[in-house]
Amino acid sequence: MPYATITPAQKSQYDRDGYLIIKNFLKADEVKLLYGLATGDDTMKEHAIDLNDQSGKKTRLTLWFTPGDDTFGLLTRTERMVKSAQALLGEGEVCHFHSKLMQKEPKVGGAWEVHQDYGYWYKNGFMFPDAMLSIMLALTTANKENGCLQVLKGSHKMGRIEHNFAGEQQGADQPFVDEAMKIFERVYVELEPGDALFFHSNLLHMSEANLSERPRWSLISCYNLSYNKPFREKNTSCITPVKVVPDDAVLSSAATSLGSGTDFLSKENEITLNVK
Repeated sequence: MPYATITPAQKSQYDRDGYLIIKNFLKADEVKLLYGLATGDDTMKEHAIDLNDQSGKKTRLTLWFTPGDDTFGLLTRTERMVKSAQALLGEGEVCHFHSKLMQKEPKVGGAWEVHQDYGYWYKNGFMFPDAMLSIMLALTTANKENGCLQVLKGSHKMGRIEHNFAGEQQGADQPFVDEAMKIFERVYVELEPGDALFFHSNLLHMSEANLSERPRWSLISCYNLSYNKPFREKNTSCITPVKVVPDDAVLSSAATSLGSGTDFLSKENEITLNVK
């Protein structure tokens, strides 16, 4: 069965709401493969970053820039990922800014402050927020109990808001957040493994701590159009057009973990990147 493409109605919904959910974006076999690699990859674990929320709870993530020929790299380069990003972003060559494996463990996984992706990426020197989006792929069930993502529907239309440090994270300026909470509907984005959430770089979003007995793991891949050249970002993956591979590449290629030569982000250099 071919993978679904973004319809005009879905594009209109994304433009209106700032986000779009597509069910079963990944096949069950793909989710099983990716989750198995994620939990069993020593290199992934070695390059994980722990970030504290304001209560001291930690959330772990592993972030890298250039998509390679490993299984995760192939996924981010598949036609369905790139063409979906293209359909929502519009004209321009689609580039992979970075991907991150989010690891919110049971009982200890922390919250993420209310923020916008572009609240961080602006500081990297990106000029055009409409040329950037994120695709979150659920590798486990995400619900209210284990701290699923929450979005303020339509809040991307506010434009960029100043961001300040809150613990080891950066959050949107609180008075603006307080007013936005009164205006925009808060939506709990509950996902099943394989579901995808697409969201605009200016959409306000957050998540609460994982107080459940179940982990919440997800992969978030961030894309940028090549004309949106940042003047403070040294990594060039964000302006390098993606080398697209067929959708079946994830399952037809040998299962491969990220290698030690991957350009991982270190905690010392994470300040201006969005990590949720």
